[in-house]
Amino acid sequence: MKVMRKIIEIDEERCTGCGLCVPSCEEGAIQIVNGKAKLVAERYCDGLGACLGECPEGALRIVEREAEDFDEAAVAAHLDSQAAPPCPGTAFTAGGGCPGARIQQRAPRAEGSAASGPVPSALTHWPVQIRLVPPTAPYLQNADLLVAADCVPVAYAGFHQELLQGRVVMVGCPKFDQAQEATDKFAAIFSTAKIKSVTVAVMQVPCCQSLPGFVRRGMQMAGTQVPGEIVVVSLEGKILARKPL
Repeated sequence: MKVMRKIIEIDEERCTGCGLCVPSCEEGAIQIVNGKAKLVAERYCDGLGACLGECPEGALRIVEREAEDFDEAAVAAHLDSQAAPPCPGTAFTAGGGCPGARIQQRAPRAEGSAASGPVPSALTHWPVQIRLVPPTAPYLQNADLLVAADCVPVAYAGFHQELLQGRVVMVGCPKFDQAQEATDKFAAIFSTAKIKSVTVAVMQVPCCQSLPGFVRRGMQMAGTQVPGEIVVVSLEGKILARKPL
């Protein structure tokens, strides 16, 4: 049923697809689609405008027009649907669960150098994807956490030795991951694991800048404050900035 009410309007000409508006919408009404912020469904938007202050381009505004009425039940169903789909073959895995998400942990490998052979991986655990890491994973306890946009390890040659060494890593894409799901995951981690510090590594591109927000909002939801740092990497593979989280 359509009624006259307030609702978000997105100017696609101004929108850069940075994604900063996505985590601020707790109803999940906004998502990045084909590089632009989109209103997923009119009935998901409550018209309160919590997302307005997050847009650096002024691409969002509240208008009053005829639209589907806000539907809390539909919002709840929509948020539930954002959960990760079951892994194919789950029923055939010993003990249940996806084989690629089975928790593994190992001791750090000895450091090497280009002169003595290939530089060893600093990865000490599995899985690493934000969506797959369970908040109760043993390697998260008392960990120095590294949350990295998944382009960072590709762009930055020193990723293993300078960023990953001594840290537990979680990777994801802030443009394509579900913002509320990621925020809830970090909230659960900060609530259950005694994280000592958190480093968020992002690329310089605008769409990466929402990742620190997922982490900060997770801390707020958990009611805790963990010392942290944001590392910004250029497209040329250089560290451009280090700043407090």
